Amino acid sequence: MVLLTLLAAITIGIVRLRNLFAVVVLGGIYSFLMASVMIVLDAVDVAMTEASVGAGISTVLMLGVLSLTKTQETEPVHTPLLPVFVAVATGAVLVFGTFALPPFGAADTPVNLHVAPYYLENSIRDTLVPNVVTSVLASYRGFDTLGEVVVVFTAGIAVLMLLKGKRDIKPGPKRRRVHR
Repeated sequence: MVLLTLLAAITIGIVRLRNLFAVVVLGGIYSFLMASVMIVLDAVDVAMTEASVGAGISTVLMLGVLSLTKTQETEPVHTPLLPVFVAVATGAVLVFGTFALPPFGAADTPVNLHVAPYYLENSIRDTLVPNVVTSVLASYRGFDTLGEVVVVFTAGIAVLMLLKGKRDIKPGPKRRRVHR
């Protein structure tokens, strides 16, 4: 509950602020808190991705963008009634959709009965890896994990290219052409 309360407070801060630097910093903090939520939910791989992409690369990229633009958001010209209505309607539909979900943590849910029993029974025989989580990430879902690594690597390279920028090359003395 503490993490969710902090996430809600940071979300309100992000919405209320007009200083874009503060918004970027709060966005990075939000991503770290979301990574903490994922750790509490025992999704360490998702937490690591959230921390590296959400808090790390995205924050650096946004700070790079701020160095090229203004740091203060302009006041909105129109009233925000339509975006607020769309956000509230979307939230209501999402909350309504959760009523059909099974209870949290129930062992007899479809997600726990689909492939999890196969992984638990056959992972050592199929992959020769004693850790089931490692065998799932490295063998059964190897292409998915490879795709995640490619996305994180590509994002890192893109940030490095953006931060590299243009180099100031000072022109040297002009040389005269000698015609023979």
